[in-house]
Amino acid sequence: MTETRGAGDGSSSDRPNRARHDDGRRDRSRPPAPEPLRVPVADSHCHLDIADPPDDWLDVDAALEASAAVGVPRIVQIGCDREGARWAVRTAQRYDAVVAGVALHPNEVPRLHAAGELDAALEEIDELAADPRVRAVGETGLDHFRTGEDGRGVQEESFRAHIEMAKRRDKALVIHDRDAHADVLRVLEEADAPDRVVFHCFSGDVEMARHCAARGWFLSFAGTVTFKNAAGLRAALAVTPRELLLVETDAPYLTPAPYRGRPNGSYLIPLTLRAMADVHRVDEDTLATAVAANTERVFGCW
Repeated sequence: MTETRGAGDGSSSDRPNRARHDDGRRDRSRPPAPEPLRVPVADSHCHLDIADPPDDWLDVDAALEASAAVGVPRIVQIGCDREGARWAVRTAQRYDAVVAGVALHPNEVPRLHAAGELDAALEEIDELAADPRVRAVGETGLDHFRTGEDGRGVQEESFRAHIEMAKRRDKALVIHDRDAHADVLRVLEEADAPDRVVFHCFSGDVEMARHCAARGWFLSFAGTVTFKNAAGLRAALAVTPRELLLVETDAPYLTPAPYRGRPNGSYLIPLTLRAMADVHRVDEDTLATAVAANTERVFGCW
């Protein structure tokens, strides 16, 4: 997993392909703000503590001001390692517009296990999850892209521990699933998934979307759904019931078209939501109203 740390510690998804100027230089400037949404929604998955590029961290006050100006007044901040989880909780305690999710990212787990620190790390995440400003355990799950066969067993053990934690703490479970669809679904079934499950940055196909929908699991779509090569993902979105949809950035990564490769932020949520509305063949206000209601069903009010 590629990690770029900014004002705090955290963990992130892989960087997308970079946009470039005509002369071959990478365009890493921040995209302009889109037209504001008329119906406010929340960014259900963001990493405010990470900067990409590293010298372009958008501090929390500026990030919240920019997102609120376009109809995205609330953010779920996700902490993916011990320091990132602590930062997420502190930030949620400080800002009314922010709530937190805490977990050990699947790609953190083999390293912690090798260092003999996994049990202590899980205990700390469990303690942090008790805070009322923490609304989710996650992102947790399985990653078969960056973790080889030798680390997958302990990844699954950690995933099961997070599932148990989410149920005991009555928190939503936020899933990271990369190249591990079948195993993620198997573990969720075997471990008796909690009532509220969110597939962060959903990457499955139509069949998987239907499987998740049948179980009442929420699918959160990021900027990837706007990419030209994402026809299969849009097909999965099309069959997902509106009452199970969430929208996210995974910022600073996965910036939606037409700004793919440039720094992402919650203020770009309107681009993704409008693309989702087009796929569902509804107007943006209708989809935004549904997404806002779904977000509160998953994470509560804030």
